Order: sequence, then structure tokens, then C-alpha cells
Amino acid sequence: MVPHLVTALNGPLLDLEKKILAATPAIERWFRMEWQEHTPPFYCSVDLRNSGFKLAPVDTNLFPGGFNNLSAEMLPLAVQAAMAAIEKYCPDAKNLLLLPELHTKNTFYLQNVARLMQIFRQTGLHVRLGNLTEGVTESQTLELPDGTSVTLEPLQRSANGRRLGLENFDPCTILLNNDLSSGIPSILENLNEQNLLPPLHAGWAVRRKSNHFAAYDEVIKKFAKLVDVDPWMLNPFFTKCHQINLQEHIGEEALASSVSSLLSKMRKKYKEYGIKEKPFVIVKADAGTCGMGIMSITDANQIKDLNLKQRNKMSVGKDGLPIHDVIIQEGVPTFEHINESVAEPVVYMIDRYVVGGFYRVHADRGINENLNAPGAHYVPLAFAQQHALPDLLAKPGTTAPNRFYMYGVVARLALLAASLEMEKTDPNPEIY
Repeated sequence: MVPHLVTALNGPLLDLEKKILAATPAIERWFRMEWQEHTPPFYCSVDLRNSGFKLAPVDTNLFPGGFNNLSAEMLPLAVQAAMAAIEKYCPDAKNLLLLPELHTKNTFYLQNVARLMQIFRQTGLHVRLGNLTEGVTESQTLELPDGTSVTLEPLQRSANGRRLGLENFDPCTILLNNDLSSGIPSILENLNEQNLLPPLHAGWAVRRKSNHFAAYDEVIKKFAKLVDVDPWMLNPFFTKCHQINLQEHIGEEALASSVSSLLSKMRKKYKEYGIKEKPFVIVKADAGTCGMGIMSITDANQIKDLNLKQRNKMSVGKDGLPIHDVIIQEGVPTFEHINESVAEPVVYMIDRYVVGGFYRVHADRGINENLNAPGAHYVPLAFAQQHALPDLLAKPGTTAPNRFYMYGVVARLALLAASLEMEKTDPNPEIY
């Protein structure tokens, strides 16, 4: 299925498409060389925003939870990529322990878990699910809407304390699909004899979005030079602000100053490119996910005018954790629509390969709002056929394959940035 693209590309982004398509051989070689120097995250999803005048990642998730939204046609590619990923860490792997999130009543998320199990079973692995809930001693079977079920089993540490598994199940590799927002469970620490993927410092207990986008700055400077484009075309400005508490009006002035400075930088770029839209920034928690702790701001004065509901919303993230550090990111409006609803592309990768994606669609949100919110639905993209084969003979700005190829390129840039980010923040850097 290829969604109808409501608007053809024009202006600066059309020029960007032309340059990326013309440089395709150089781009693919550049990626190949980069992956000789850096290890990609085990898997990853990237939220993109296409404004018509720039194309940029706005969030990179190292514990992607939407594999159920990929079309069935993409599964063979996902299986091949999963094989490549597993072979790097444990070529003779037989058993894989998958550790999902704890919100097990969410059937959409459980379908994601079932899809992951399906993918890795096709690679030749025995896959079982472990329950990270502390104190659990009994297995729990959960029914899925399609009539199938998944079973979560209690975790066990080995007698020497160095390995983690289940009863009669000793895995070579442990795959986390839990972003560790609430902290690092002690049962996951000091597993020196097994591969734990992604590593613990990829979880939100440690990871910070500002570190990721600082790494993305490095990546995009090199890439922009390669294809001869303004880095801003692919990169949202950002800054960060620490030690704030909007409920207590702490740090308001510093936050407003950061917002004002970023909006000023954006206005200069908008003027340079003749962009008429009103610039806005997104203020969001520097750690965390699930679309929580996010607000859109067009004027720094809005900070002091926040009402109690808005302040409460910006003070608590996933699992009720307080928000004290935020990233202020250039807002990228989306001009993509599915039917009449605003949409944004999300690209999924395993190892260094694009394996699929979908449009996140929200009928009740605007072009400058967060779409990762209740009420969103998902329309699969045919990346399995489209991303690797741009149509070089097509008129620029008019075809889905070329746009999807661009999405895959920018998503892989974010993937490479995540690799650098993990290297820079690794507490045991000697492994790289």
C-alpha cells in the first residue's frame, strides 16, 4: 500500500531531493564506510517531519514498539536484517530472551511483541518472553485480538549470578523492548556472559535526547558537505534547559530565554529561504517517550502564561517521573496528509537496514502539534519495495519511491547519530 501523497515537493526540499538522488551512489558508499567504523543500534525507529521546506528527524527511539504496524510485505526484509544483527553478537545463537514493557494490558503493544517474536523465530531462534516485574513467580498468558496469545515467564539468575534466563532456558542474547524509563532493574546488571541489547545506557534512565541531537549535528555536517546542501535543511535547531519545575515556576526565565533565542535563529533561516510560516518550537522532556511532556510554543511569553493544566502536563513524564530537564527543539510542521488528517512518517530499522515504516496519522491534531498522542492511527508504508529503488527518471518531487528513499536516508542519518551517541555515553567504552 502506498498512501496518496497530497502535496508534491517544491521549493528548497525539491532541490534537496534532486541533490540526494543525484548523489545516491556516493551516499550509499558513505554509509557503508561509516558502518565500518561504528556499530548501529540493534533496532531503531525515527519520527520524521516533512515541512515541504525541510526534512528532519524529531525523535529517535532505540526501543521501537510499533513493529505490528509494519505491513506483512516487509517481514522478509525484517527477518534478513535481524539475521545480520544477531550474527554480529552471537553467530551460533539458539535462544533469545525478549523483555517487553510492563504495560501488558495494551494489546496494540502486545501485537508488537508477537511480531518481534515472529521475526526472530524466522531467523532460527527459540524466542521466549521474560517478565521484568519484580517479584513475579508465575507465568502469565495474555490473549491477543487475533486469537493468539503470548506468555510472560518469571526471570531467573543463574547460580553464579552472571546469566539471566528462564526455567530451562539459557539465552545467548537478551533483547530489551523496554525503554527503562523507571530505572535499571537490578536483575539486568552485571550480565557479563550474555549480550544485552540495546545496552543499559540506551534506556531513558540514562539516555538524553540532547546527547542524541548533538551527535546528529556531527553526522549532518559531514553528510551535508557530501551532498552540498545547507545542514539546516535536514537538521532541527535545538538547545537544552536544566533544573526547571514549571509547577513551582522554577527556571521559567531561563526556559523563556532559550525559547526566544531559538525562535530568533529560526526567523533568520525563514527569512533566508522566504518561508512565510510562523516559526514554533517544541519543548519536551530530555528523557522519555510515549509523547508525554511536550508542548508547542510560538512566543517566549507563552511560558509564563501557562495555565495549571499545562504546567502539570509538562511536569510529569512516563511512569509518573518528574520532568526537570527539557530540550527545546525547532518545530518542523508537517505538510503530509492521509485523506484529511495530518500525518508524519516513521521509519523502522534493524541493524543498519531500513525494514519498513508507516505514517502516524491524527485527525484531531494540527501541522505543528505532536501526533504521538491518543487517537493516532497508522498507515503502513511500502518501504520493502520502495526505499532502495528511487525512480531517477521521474519528475522531481512527484513520486512516492523518491520521497520514501529520502525518508530512508534521513532515518539512517539519525541511526548513525544514535551509534555515535551510544559510543560517547558508554560507561565501558573499551568495547568499541
